Amino acid sequence: MDDNIDAAESLSEFLKAVGHDVHVANDGLSAIDKAEKLRPDIVILDIGMPAMDGYQVAQYLRTKGGLTSSLLIAVTGYAQEQDRISAQKAGFDHHFAKPLDFRKLTEILASHCNRQ
Repeated sequence: MDDNIDAAESLSEFLKAVGHDVHVANDGLSAIDKAEKLRPDIVILDIGMPAMDGYQVAQYLRTKGGLTSSLLIAVTGYAQEQDRISAQKAGFDHHFAKPLDFRKLTEILASHCNRQ
């Protein structure tokens, strides 16, 4: 989920190229709707979003959306230590500052996929 359509599409294309099935949402409510229907193994969320931010989406997915075992990854411009702490409290498993380190993301995704 990213409200920046170009960023969302770029990440989507990268993830597809490395073998992942990808669904894109550009706002919080759409992300929640898709996640509840699709029950993804991994959810990648931007934090700075209008109306409903990534923290709120993550909290919802963890508490009401039933995605307790899904891997939640924040990819955001919010890169201070307090932002990382807030992401962890919201239910994120990982926090990446933009620009995204694709190599590290790929390692985390591979590690998660190999455990299942």
